[in-house]
Amino acid sequence: MRKPAVLLMARLPEALGARLRARFDCHVAAELEGAALQALAPTLRGMVATGESVVSRELLARLPALEIISVLGVGYDGIDMQTARARGICVAHTPGISTDDIADFAMALLLGAARQVVSADRFVRRGDWTTGRFPMTQRVSGKRLGIVGLGRIGSAVAVRARAFGMDIAYTGRAPKADVAYRWCSDAQGLAASVDYLVVCASGGEATRGMIDAGVLAALGPNGVLVNVARGSLVDENALVQALCERKILAAGLDVFCHEPQVPEALLALDNVVLTPHMASTTDATVQAMLELVFANLAAHFDGLPVLAPVG
Repeated sequence: MRKPAVLLMARLPEALGARLRARFDCHVAAELEGAALQALAPTLRGMVATGESVVSRELLARLPALEIISVLGVGYDGIDMQTARARGICVAHTPGISTDDIADFAMALLLGAARQVVSADRFVRRGDWTTGRFPMTQRVSGKRLGIVGLGRIGSAVAVRARAFGMDIAYTGRAPKADVAYRWCSDAQGLAASVDYLVVCASGGEATRGMIDAGVLAALGPNGVLVNVARGSLVDENALVQALCERKILAAGLDVFCHEPQVPEALLALDNVVLTPHMASTTDATVQAMLELVFANLAAHFDGLPVLAPVG
């Protein structure tokens, strides 16, 4: 029996690549010129993408046989879901697996930014400790934390924040009946009422640039912004200005608008902690995500329901 042809939108870990090649006829998108992709297009029935992949309406139109997109990650905002649904293309992802790791990392970024851990490390390495004390930093325990997006990850962040004795508030599309945290109707109102703001909401056009100059001004000169969601949620130009002008105290960023490119202005600042979109990349989580990506794809071609379809 002929193997189903699958388009790989990103270079994948070899462990997953080997399993995919054993089961499917795999083709790497980056290695295909326009004519080569056009020749293969009528046979391509599956796709493996990542949370950063762009699967546009135009690309989908070139793939008439596509049946399933299996996403390595939780986010799928790069996929034109309207077109996929209209075409009956199944989109599956890997939700829930990375929740704890991302929530852990959000707290690490909050602590790192508020307590100036990276700057303190440099202070010691430069030998500056021999001539004086490091400046005082801000407390995290007992402070007010605002969470933008109280989904799986936002809820897990809240659990960790409660262990720090923090007062928790959140914003989202609507208040949740099953939580006792204070709800705010918009991000700016939330920012004005908290000390620290953690962004956990989904990406996409509906949330693009929602953390703007007004939100940052409301957060204030002692505020800290943490983003473990998508770079698109934050207006990077406004954030750079707020950090440069000390309109907020600091930021901890794991995601950026044009990864892996990071604005030079951010690289030059000492009041921002920058990490390479690594919140979910622990050994255990990545292995489980790889397993689910394969399982979703295999289930579809075995005529079974996929394990984790996008709702």
